[in-house]
Amino acid sequence: MPGPSPHKPRRKAKRAGGNGPSNLPVIMEREALVRIPSFPLAAFLWPARSSVSQWELLPLILMAVGLFRWAAGLWGYSGFEKPPLFGDYEAQRHWMEVTTHLPISQWYFHDLEWWGLDYPPLTAYHSWICGKIGSLIDPAWFALYDSRGSHDPTLKIFMRATVLVSEYLIYIPAAVIFVRRFSRLSGVPAWTSSVALVAILMQPATILIDHVHFQYNTVMLGFVLASMSSMLAGRNFWACFFFVMALGFKQMALYYAFSVFAYLLGVCVFDHTNIPRFNIPKFIGIALATVVSFAILLLPIVAGTLSEASRGITAHPGGAHPPLPLFADLAKHLNTEAFYYPVIEQLVQMIHRVFPFARGLFEDKVANFWCAMNVVIKLKQYPAELLQKGALVATLAAIVPPNLILFLRPNKHPGLLPLAFATTAWGFFLFSYQVHEKSVLLPLMPMTLLLAGRQGLGKDTRAWVGFANILGCWTMYPLLQRVDLRVPYTVLTLLWAYLLGLPPTSLNAYFQDGSSIWSQWATAFIHGFFYLTMAFWHVLDMFVVAPKDKPDLWVVANVGVGAAGFSLCYLWCLGSLVIESEILPPSWTGKEAKTKSE
Repeated sequence: MPGPSPHKPRRKAKRAGGNGPSNLPVIMEREALVRIPSFPLAAFLWPARSSVSQWELLPLILMAVGLFRWAAGLWGYSGFEKPPLFGDYEAQRHWMEVTTHLPISQWYFHDLEWWGLDYPPLTAYHSWICGKIGSLIDPAWFALYDSRGSHDPTLKIFMRATVLVSEYLIYIPAAVIFVRRFSRLSGVPAWTSSVALVAILMQPATILIDHVHFQYNTVMLGFVLASMSSMLAGRNFWACFFFVMALGFKQMALYYAFSVFAYLLGVCVFDHTNIPRFNIPKFIGIALATVVSFAILLLPIVAGTLSEASRGITAHPGGAHPPLPLFADLAKHLNTEAFYYPVIEQLVQMIHRVFPFARGLFEDKVANFWCAMNVVIKLKQYPAELLQKGALVATLAAIVPPNLILFLRPNKHPGLLPLAFATTAWGFFLFSYQVHEKSVLLPLMPMTLLLAGRQGLGKDTRAWVGFANILGCWTMYPLLQRVDLRVPYTVLTLLWAYLLGLPPTSLNAYFQDGSSIWSQWATAFIHGFFYLTMAFWHVLDMFVVAPKDKPDLWVVANVGVGAAGFSLCYLWCLGSLVIESEILPPSWTGKEAKTKSE
């Protein structure tokens, strides 16, 4: 159902109301949002509500969010003046010098003790492009060996610019297109979707990790957004291509892989009426598109390795062939002098670097189930194989339900897609192997996209999306604190909370008309408890020194509270997915009673 025009709400609402009483609350919600700016971000964009074209407001939005990103980048970064390895900033800079100075066959083998390349090929290609451009400006920035640990202020400007430009080339366009398409399919007016777009682009965790701490996560997230947008548009081949590119940039995109598979398989099995009719040509086409996309991704590595091998350049300049890291016995059945062996060695090494199973269940303290459980039961006393199997079983138990729903209801309505992606990513974050603090960006991204959907800026969705984002930033505070990034953490988190009318700056997102008083008080009580706990934790961390025999006490407390809060976010996303999919009888989910009351 198309949404009402921002400048003619009354006439549109009256005409649409004839479609049935079940549509009336949605229409009233949209009218209220258009007429009354109920939170600061809506008030700031209020003068633009009568804009004739959405493209008049978009340049202003992009300039504003870009300004905040660049201002955040004026602070320090991961590893600034912190030897011996100097953090993620040095890792990204080092990969630029490795890819621009060494043969492609040596990228995944060079000096693995000093930030050895451990991301998929597209990250390496991206590093090569950035390194080539940077070398034209100042070759000393990427001089192999000699530039390690460089903190040249001009280099910092260049590195910050590569993050910003990469984001504006990939993530920003993908976010704009997805929000416009998602909002249109959900019947949300253009002005309301513009408010949601600003909220999504001002998401504090993304800015803190990429533009302050220093990463390129938004490139991967941008490809995922492009894949999701292609799904909504019915362009399944492009959905395959963009998701393979996301996997090719960062292996963390596997958090979404089950949802991508479930959706694409679902559209092959069910038609638009949800009647099972297996479409074999579509299935074969999607499979071929996936294979071709992986071939395109690996082609430079494979072709470069073969070309260099023919010229006597190998991954091991010394000439020896060490055992394959993951398949040591495989080498016994292979001819190390055969023309194909360098390619096999290259691919095996890449997999070994990208999936470091030998590192254990977790390395650092992160707010997921395993790290929280480790406080009670020391998990490292158990064999690694047992822990891997336990993580696999727990992760599957968490992600199968949302993806089963997505498979059975691929054409229900567009809101199921981000809900399924968010639920699946929360399941991976809570239970999977080798989770890092920054991995919380993956469930936060699709959950935040809900702001652009039907009633997305309504109080209930805004309260839960806001709670997840603020809690996510709070759990990353120990990581940011270690590199002296307290100020940007405080400013960006409180700014986002203020713009969306969220605690601790406002209670605007609670107690709305038309919903259950019990659910309102329950949500307010639960969120209020966590917000107060987070504030109290900050006071303890700032003014109370942890006991000498428990130096990590406050970090461990952060882990426990964060894991509990993220578990609630998982349950809320899963519950919303079950309700919206209508896969259960209405009497089970409360929709029947709600419909009668309306």
